[in-house]
Amino acid sequence: MDVRVHGPGPATPFLRARDLFETEHDLDLPVRVHVRDNPDERTWTAHPEDHHVLNISRQAATSAMARELALHEYAHMARHEQSHPSHTQSTEEALFLALAGKSVERRRLTHCYQIANHMKDIYADDITLRVGPTDKLVAFLESELAAAVADRPARQQDGLRLTSTADPEITVVNAAFALALVERHDLVADDHRLYDLAHAAANDAPSIDFAGFKHRFASLGPDPGESEYRKTLVDATREYALGSGTAGEQAAD
Repeated sequence: MDVRVHGPGPATPFLRARDLFETEHDLDLPVRVHVRDNPDERTWTAHPEDHHVLNISRQAATSAMARELALHEYAHMARHEQSHPSHTQSTEEALFLALAGKSVERRRLTHCYQIANHMKDIYADDITLRVGPTDKLVAFLESELAAAVADRPARQQDGLRLTSTADPEITVVNAAFALALVERHDLVADDHRLYDLAHAAANDAPSIDFAGFKHRFASLGPDPGESEYRKTLVDATREYALGSGTAGEQAAD
């Protein structure tokens, strides 16, 4: 597995992640890691015809999660090489099928992309959690969910957000994803703090079906067909964007 690191950051986390990944998997195409100076650069991958690209900020590349982030992205690359439906299905196409003729708030449309990414992450982490340690991931999920729950708006009026804090509705979906992932791989006990945080998130946005989304994520089959996966993504999109009865107030562009 050919991994080359470019930019102002350490190569060690990416090479160590490669060594872990290679215990059970491999990539046919080489990986080019580009470490960016911009601290706001999100970790993301691209797949040109003859190689994979991993873009990451120097801040993330030097963090305690660097190896785990790299391992996660290698798993996405593997799913891409496998032509797994979760990584070949166009999100835009699924959203069009789900929402054609409907008016949806812009923020809900943005959240639908996050739901699609969660579904991709489930399949990527089915790989990473078989080859890598789990403690950092669980701690990360707990930290992110705790921050979102604490950052909820103090009050709302007529359905309008009065602060720029975390959106309670997508926080519920994020909580459902976190619990689905840890339960899918039996990573935590029933009394883990994640359950308390998820309960608090669900209470903050009762219009979102927390249990339903957790089931959707947890029950994703390991090898769905293209049409099966498309239907699952379309159904999840409709449930979030239209299911609470508040969609239609603002047309999406």
